[in-house]
Amino acid sequence: MERKVYRSGPYAELIAQAVQVGGVLYLSGQLGARRDGTAPESVVEQTALAYANIKEILAEFGASLENVVEETVFVTDMPDVMSQVEAIFGTRVEAYGRRPDVTQTLVGVAALVDPLFKIEIKCTAHLT
Repeated sequence: MERKVYRSGPYAELIAQAVQVGGVLYLSGQLGARRDGTAPESVVEQTALAYANIKEILAEFGASLENVVEETVFVTDMPDVMSQVEAIFGTRVEAYGRRPDVTQTLVGVAALVDPLFKIEIKCTAHLT
């Protein structure tokens, strides 16, 4: 099986940010982090940054959010997310440029890699 692998960031030696197998691209979960590793307090702002990070990785494969068919979203504070669901989904619509026609699963978790982070978005995209 042939793979095209993209690695970047502080954990590049441990995990790939994305792996393409055939016409399918699998992205590792993307955090709402700035390039320097910091994160805003707001889950809405973290959502916007996570989608910006996803867009950058997709671009490495000549793709965009138009290619995404599935999302899994991990959040550390479900009540906080649900109280801001309209703003969060508004940010998602802004990122895609329209209401996205993708499947999505929202999962509450105890923690992400660092307590600063409130959201992580993992995607699958089809390139063909």
